[in-house]
Amino acid sequence: MKDALHVLEKRDLPVRKTIRRARWFVAAFRDFLGTVEDETKRSFILNEAHLMSAFTAWFRAFEAQKYKAKEHRLEYVTFAAGLMLRELVRYAPVSVAPVASPSDQTVPAKFWPEGYLYVTFCLAVREAVIEQDFSLVKDTTPELADLRTWWSFRENTQEDIDMAVGFFERFAGETPNWSMPGLFLPKDDETRLPNSRQ
Repeated sequence: MKDALHVLEKRDLPVRKTIRRARWFVAAFRDFLGTVEDETKRSFILNEAHLMSAFTAWFRAFEAQKYKAKEHRLEYVTFAAGLMLRELVRYAPVSVAPVASPSDQTVPAKFWPEGYLYVTFCLAVREAVIEQDFSLVKDTTPELADLRTWWSFRENTQEDIDMAVGFFERFAGETPNWSMPGLFLPKDDETRLPNSRQ
């Protein structure tokens, strides 16, 4: 899925900086949406005004807490991607065109196509940044295919939107901060990254 972010990867700036520009965020999301449409065989309807609202809210949240990331850059990449998911779920810029026959609700991509799009987009952005900045490759976790996790994700974010950050961490294979998921509470990641870049 990361390969669908070619709009970002062709830029001179690193992905972590390019994604913070509204024009490229929207372009990357639109291209990624097309990839997920091909995968799920569903048609998405994009509301770009809502997408811009999600981007603006994410950028403000990202900037507000990034001062904590100086010694914990890898962790902040995951947290920032979780914030991105939170705002996509909150502003819901995508809807799904109705289909004539019911789809297989046992598959996460069919159970909640919009949520699947948001999660996989944020995972792809995270993966691209981690690979480019830290030369690390993160594998997809089993939770991404676990329908029970998706049920819980959808229900819990309806009650508390900050839970989207915790669920993103779970989808990314990290240990979620369930008590205060909207706050960046770093652990020590520098011992794993002696040669990582600023």
